[in-house]
Amino acid sequence: MPRFCSVADYEARSFNWFLASTFASAIGRNSYNFACAWILVVSGHGVSAVAVFFGSLSMAELLASPLAGWMSDRYDRRSLYLIADFVRILTALVMGAVIITVDLHWAIWLSTIPFAACDRIALTASQSMIPSVGAGFPLATANCIACFLTQSGSLVAATLTGVLLHVCTPTFTFSAIATAFAISVCCMCLVRREPISSQDEPETTRSQLLIDKHLLRLGAIYALLYLGGLLISAIGPSFVFEELGGSALDFGQLESAWSAGSILGAILLISLVRAIDIPNLQLIVLALSALSFAALKILDLPWALLAFAALGILYNLGRVSAEVTLQSSVPRLTLGRAKGALHCTGMFLGLILLGIGAVFSDEMSPSTIFLVFAGILAVSAIALTVLRINCYQKG
Repeated sequence: MPRFCSVADYEARSFNWFLASTFASAIGRNSYNFACAWILVVSGHGVSAVAVFFGSLSMAELLASPLAGWMSDRYDRRSLYLIADFVRILTALVMGAVIITVDLHWAIWLSTIPFAACDRIALTASQSMIPSVGAGFPLATANCIACFLTQSGSLVAATLTGVLLHVCTPTFTFSAIATAFAISVCCMCLVRREPISSQDEPETTRSQLLIDKHLLRLGAIYALLYLGGLLISAIGPSFVFEELGGSALDFGQLESAWSAGSILGAILLISLVRAIDIPNLQLIVLALSALSFAALKILDLPWALLAFAALGILYNLGRVSAEVTLQSSVPRLTLGRAKGALHCTGMFLGLILLGIGAVFSDEMSPSTIFLVFAGILAVSAIALTVLRINCYQKG
């Protein structure tokens, strides 16, 4: 390190490259999901095909989550991230090449397996790196900054993918997705490795992951929020195409509204955690999310965009607060496994929801599915509130 470069400057630059990699990876990840979902819908395969796509993606993530958590605690997290990005580059390039020669929906479904598995490894590794590469920021601030860049990448992906699918071939779109992951690799190569002390502790220390009622409660909240985001991804294309009569550009605007709201949610969390207790904030988020999902039953464009923006705000408030709670309550050496266990809960419930959606999607409109999920959120928020009050009284 040059003499004129202080340790603080070096850590800040490393964190900046980490954020740049997060931004580029978010563009690639969300562009892939947006492109596949829209291509399936406009090709005439309907909601069922999209549900199978996200079901395959969820199944791959469910199986990969425990392994990703264990690997993140056992091996260098930056190296794991780089390997996962390389595989995602290859997947996007292969997808762009074969989509013009084989049955469309089978090609998309099969491509989700390596993509989703590596996506889960990359996300688990990168989120577990935040406490050590955060350049001295408080956990809430570091997570909000990372989430802000992630959702900014999602916003760019929604806008860019909508335009690319409208004016270009799917092959060119998948090539652009591969380019985003290549940029992510270049940026992550400039991120400093985690301190040796956080990776090379004795094996006895690695095994100490305790599951208590607080972690279970956090898992339930995380799962509900994850289900909401998954439902928007799975049902959103059909909601735009069938009920609102929109095009790929309208779908891009809807996803942009969601992402813009998510960006605002990441900004708001920094101030809200100082004014509201995080567990109470999470319950408020669930209740307001239920109202927003229910409102989609009666809204048309452009009011539906406002509802999706509100859902984006609430989604990020809940998800980032869950990440902060997890990182502050779990030892750093077991953070990867804790994150994997938390995500497995959301994945398992997501598969159940998508399975039900695939069976009944032809009998229910997309807005009706949103309404049913609003009821699930409302009941869950009431149950968690009662449990919190009981625990508080016993304490």
